Amino acid sequence: MTNYRRIRIEGGTYFFTQVTYQRQPWLCTDVARPLLRSAFLKVREKYPFAIDAIVLLPDHIHCIWTLPPNDSDYATRWRLIKSDVTKQGASKLRLQANRSESRHKRRESNLWQRRFWEHWIRDDVDFGRHCDYIHYNPVQHGLCQRAMDWKYSSFHRYVAQGIYSVDWGMKEELMPLLEVWDR
Repeated sequence: MTNYRRIRIEGGTYFFTQVTYQRQPWLCTDVARPLLRSAFLKVREKYPFAIDAIVLLPDHIHCIWTLPPNDSDYATRWRLIKSDVTKQGASKLRLQANRSESRHKRRESNLWQRRFWEHWIRDDVDFGRHCDYIHYNPVQHGLCQRAMDWKYSSFHRYVAQGIYSVDWGMKEELMPLLEVWDR
């Protein structure tokens, strides 16, 4: 098995992408959203972290988290979030994707892709570029014409704080997106 090397910076800020198993589009459903919210809240009680930016799309989540000082354990947080959503919602979601023999052996559900992608945010410019990527992602995927139209995003909080204007991120604009493929 491949040994994944992840960067771990105590108190670091990280960009994450977590994808559903076989890209099944269940994350924005009326069943899944409360499950995700509950799992995030539960995990944050025991393992605090700030959610600096987030977007929920049908088959993946992008977010930026900042961990507390002296803490670099984002992997445990993701494991607990995914486990809680699975325990609380697998039977309610009733997804039809077949599980591989490997997933059966590991007792893995058919909700989540096994791993997540992370990137350590190095500075304010890097943070801004990743926030733009997160908030423009629903437009990029053709889910809406402008970032403001997507309701499952921290974009609305950023508008309220005066960071973005309401008309930022319209499809007609040429956005300086990250040179990163969508996960």
